[in-house]
Amino acid sequence: MRERVLRIAGASGFWGDASLATKQLLDEGNIDFIVYDYLAEITMSIMARARKADPTKGYAADFVSAAMHPNLKTIKEQGVKIVSNAGGVNPIACAKALRAVIDELGLDLKVATITGDDLLSSVEKLEGTTEMFSGEPFPNTDNIVSVNAYLGAYPIAEALDSGADIVITGRCVDSAVTLGACIHTFGWDRDELDKLAQASLAGHIIECGTQATGGNFTDWERVIESLTEAGYPIAQISNDAKFTISKPNKSGGEVSVGTVSEQMLYEIGDPQQYFLPDVVCDFSEVRLEQIGLDEVAVSGAKGRSAPATYKICVTWADGFRAGHVWTMIGRRAAEKARLFANQVESRSNLQLRSLNMGEFTEFSVEVIGEGSQFGVTDSSDGIQEVDVKIAAKHASPKAVGVFLKEMIGLALTAPPGLTGFAGARAKPSPVVRLFSCLTPKDLVDIQVDVDGIECDYHEPINGTKLAEEIAAIEKHIPAVATSKETLVQVPLETLAWARSGDKGDKANVGVIAREPEYLPWIALTLSNKKVASVFKHFVADEDHVERFYLPGCHALNFLLHNALGGGGIASLRSDPQGKAYSQILLQTPVSLPPSLINR
Repeated sequence: MRERVLRIAGASGFWGDASLATKQLLDEGNIDFIVYDYLAEITMSIMARARKADPTKGYAADFVSAAMHPNLKTIKEQGVKIVSNAGGVNPIACAKALRAVIDELGLDLKVATITGDDLLSSVEKLEGTTEMFSGEPFPNTDNIVSVNAYLGAYPIAEALDSGADIVITGRCVDSAVTLGACIHTFGWDRDELDKLAQASLAGHIIECGTQATGGNFTDWERVIESLTEAGYPIAQISNDAKFTISKPNKSGGEVSVGTVSEQMLYEIGDPQQYFLPDVVCDFSEVRLEQIGLDEVAVSGAKGRSAPATYKICVTWADGFRAGHVWTMIGRRAAEKARLFANQVESRSNLQLRSLNMGEFTEFSVEVIGEGSQFGVTDSSDGIQEVDVKIAAKHASPKAVGVFLKEMIGLALTAPPGLTGFAGARAKPSPVVRLFSCLTPKDLVDIQVDVDGIECDYHEPINGTKLAEEIAAIEKHIPAVATSKETLVQVPLETLAWARSGDKGDKANVGVIAREPEYLPWIALTLSNKKVASVFKHFVADEDHVERFYLPGCHALNFLLHNALGGGGIASLRSDPQGKAYSQILLQTPVSLPPSLINR
């Protein structure tokens, strides 16, 4: 062990996050590491197209220009180390650009790159594999845009051990930037699995920036006035891997059991089997405790042996899409909006048939304002203004162009009150789909380079095979307490916090009881069948809903399969990532004794 306590700050949750984070955290002082997460599955395809057009591109340029350039002198003065996956599909180009800035400022900082995750040049080795969730066949290699393995934390630790001040990776799991810093600092062995799981959880909590400090929080009214100055999260981690989450002094937002537990459940599936390259995590018994103002202690994560495989993210082009959002105003606005959408679909299909181009593979109409996200389709005479999103997919960009032309052309033929057709017309864009599979670790060759000096790195290949299901210990939800009171109904939001997110075409909704006594009553209402009925317009049936129990934080996690219309930019929906699903579920009525609420 080289240090007793490690302070790691999370400064970026996605490509495009606010540039103020780095300075805010440096001004706080007493920070050992600042870590940055820029990558999502679709981000990789965007970066891959950028690199194809220009071999010097394909990374998060704002990491260099906005996060590093203005702050490098302070980073050097304070001795803060940086770990970032800003390299995208081109870590070497990212490092070259950063070294140019370092030289310009006359600083002595060592930059490391970690490569080997990009498997596009050897994609033929993956042919014949099937999608790990749906079983679909491998896509046509001519349509593949990017292929990347999700690497782990040990290459990052190796780079830091070799003297790097700044580590730039390509695709790695989001939490690896935090775990790598911990492994380097504390010298944990690969068999200290509970420590690896705990530090991975710390990374998971801070990887989305201000989502852990009040952003997207169920109780938004508590924090909204201060969120313009929201504090970025800081994990203070001990050698035993227990940690606390806090934020800079005098910054906005909030760190509470609610904000941290929401982020813990964000974008996970089975909490007992959260697979990472370095450890399989069990978060079901994690406990959170408010130990001070804006300070939450987290403990209880457990770890099992690492998988013998890497998860692979393949993005591939599957036709073209386009859409437009219109506004309809006036009497029976929702009905008029749907009639206009019907006109567009009929006229477009007529033109496609005349051109022998075939029908759309998907046509989507969402009337925002009448309740389309809640599954409401009956128009109300009381609605006097709505937005209507009309979108379509087709194998040919020309067919999508026909749709766009006919839609604009019908603007003067629509019911009265239509607006929103001024300005440039939308253009067809590629539909990019996600294909996930597994590959043995020994087929991925990882390189660690520190300022031109390559370090030896070899990933152990022994471990748990993801295909061999790990038996989870069944967690039994407590039965509701016997009560002679007449039950009353309240919205779920009165009893719980919730957060939702996506992985490909899956959505998850984590529901955390505000008090332990509420959980049995919540669980009694939120059966798989009930949740499927709430999302019946998105989910086929209850067989597409899984429910998991986390007794440690009195929570349920729901995993909704095939719930996002393809997910990401393969989806035509207004909410292709399920970000609002928690808000929908929180309106569900839950019955319980009035004395329990009053208490």
